[in-house]
Amino acid sequence: MGRLSIAAVAAVSTVAFTQIASAADMPVKAPVYKVAVAPSWTGFYIGVNAGGGWGSRGVGYSPNDPNTSMLFTPVSLPLPNGGAPPSTSFTSSGSLGGLQLGYNWQFNRNWLTGIETDFDWSGIKGSGSSTGTVHGAFPGLGANPFTATVDEHIKWFGTVRARLGYLPTDNLLAYVTGGFAYGRVEHTGSYVNSSTTGFGILPVGGFSFFCAVGATCFAGSSSSVATGWTAGGGVEYALWKNLTLKAEYLYVSMDSKSVAETALAVNAPGDKPSSFNANYNRTSFNVARIGLNYHF
Repeated sequence: MGRLSIAAVAAVSTVAFTQIASAADMPVKAPVYKVAVAPSWTGFYIGVNAGGGWGSRGVGYSPNDPNTSMLFTPVSLPLPNGGAPPSTSFTSSGSLGGLQLGYNWQFNRNWLTGIETDFDWSGIKGSGSSTGTVHGAFPGLGANPFTATVDEHIKWFGTVRARLGYLPTDNLLAYVTGGFAYGRVEHTGSYVNSSTTGFGILPVGGFSFFCAVGATCFAGSSSSVATGWTAGGGVEYALWKNLTLKAEYLYVSMDSKSVAETALAVNAPGDKPSSFNANYNRTSFNVARIGLNYHF
């Protein structure tokens, strides 16, 4: 019995050692690390943006007094528009950049809503010109060429917008947006005598003007805050839990504006300076920009 017990113990020990050695040789599974993504988009965020803007503008003209009404009226001579600047158009473009602040509410796995406001400094600007001829104080003096120039500069703009977004994955957001827009817009206009003789129209209703050779005859400018609307969309991607990168397009449309161009010289002391309006159509432009947001 003693020999049998010793043999049994030896056999059990051999089997156990073999199992332990086999287990020691088995490969160990590497630990799994998960990439951190935003578990929820709900909350406040702040960020910066940069990009560019572009648009187009049309400008027409209208008289403000009896004297410029005569200037704008065709005469018996074959002179186009009697001296009124022909309508013109131009394109505008420039860079922009600024800040945004917003709040998201993710109300289920795939959808969120929110509100965002932004403010951008802008270099969007453009200019255009048109040319024509006008008769002198008397038809026999012949035709005198002129050049009319207009320009526009959007100094800054901002928006307050609602957002509705869809999340195809936890860290990718596609959204549409729209709301209120406002901005500081500067306009200028001038009317220059391009001929080698001076010209003018005798006082009518107490108004007159005189254009010396090569002189700016009429000029005007304005700077005001325009308001309107905006709409667009974009995509936003969570780079890390608190940092997102976005690309966005907006169409902005703000009020139209008229600029009064007033005569810089009159025919005689006591005359009131004539004027006419340069009528700009709506200040509308496109915005394409990228941005970074930090989520609290």
